[in-house]
Amino acid sequence: MLLELKSYMGGSKTAGTALNADQMKAMFSNDAANAGWTNTYEDSKQIKSKTFEGQQAVFDALFDELALASQSTVAGTEGQAGVVNSLDGSKSYLLGDEGLDHAQLIEKGLMGACFYYQAAAVYMGADKMNVDNETVEPGEGTEMEHHWDEAFGYLGVPKDFPTAKDGILFWGSYADKRDAVLGSNAKVMDALIKGRAAISNKDLTTRDEAIKEAQAEWELIAVGSAIHYINETLDNFDDMAIRGHALSEGIAFAYSLQFNPNKTVSNTQVSEILTLMGGADTFDKMNLYQADKTKLQEAKDLLAAYYGLESKKDDF
Repeated sequence: MLLELKSYMGGSKTAGTALNADQMKAMFSNDAANAGWTNTYEDSKQIKSKTFEGQQAVFDALFDELALASQSTVAGTEGQAGVVNSLDGSKSYLLGDEGLDHAQLIEKGLMGACFYYQAAAVYMGADKMNVDNETVEPGEGTEMEHHWDEAFGYLGVPKDFPTAKDGILFWGSYADKRDAVLGSNAKVMDALIKGRAAISNKDLTTRDEAIKEAQAEWELIAVGSAIHYINETLDNFDDMAIRGHALSEGIAFAYSLQFNPNKTVSNTQVSEILTLMGGADTFDKMNLYQADKTKLQEAKDLLAAYYGLESKKDDF
């Protein structure tokens, strides 16, 4: 579903190629009659209902903003939405009137508020873990095993990852991108395999250890990705196309940190980092045309300090 939504949003990079907010919202809620799906999805499956409830309206608003920006037929600049070209002319991004790449906020934001939230908070949470672990359902295992497998599914990798990387998606792709610095591929998989084996062995103490390990390694993928995009922004600060695109991605990864119940940082610290990056802690009040290099460096330094990555912060 998110792949189809991503593909649809990607059609907005050509000036005057307008997107339909109602269609994007229909994709979000799996309103099949209005979504224009290429594939068929069960009525019960939807992105919206699995997204953290308090953030669902945030994405509806982002769809509206993206659709409005896509109607522009002029180049984007501060106060004017539109396509912005990189200084060398090689890249083009649709930015809103305050420099936000709404498509990136939606995609990476949903990776956090939906995928990461469902894995780290819902399927690894007490309600899904304190269930039957005796009765085996063919093809699914016990109820507890099945819930763990659901959490694994949100990573977006095959069962033999990282040996096999074909078709990795979303978080799996970013785990791989951060692997050279964090060793994230093996670490997150080892934690997930450890937890699954512990459940099968009825070893709940080890399962609980694995939950915290998996949450922590997944969290580091988000942190490393946020730092990576701050670095890209700092390296290309005077190129507004790259600044708006990269910083929007970094903001979305930092925003994602709040959805882990065992996160290292507090929600107040997440808000502080978002404000340093975008000028506010909510998407609707950010202005990336007014981004400040000193504040971006401060956000990077804080993230590195919170997660013990000071020696690696320039390597992402």
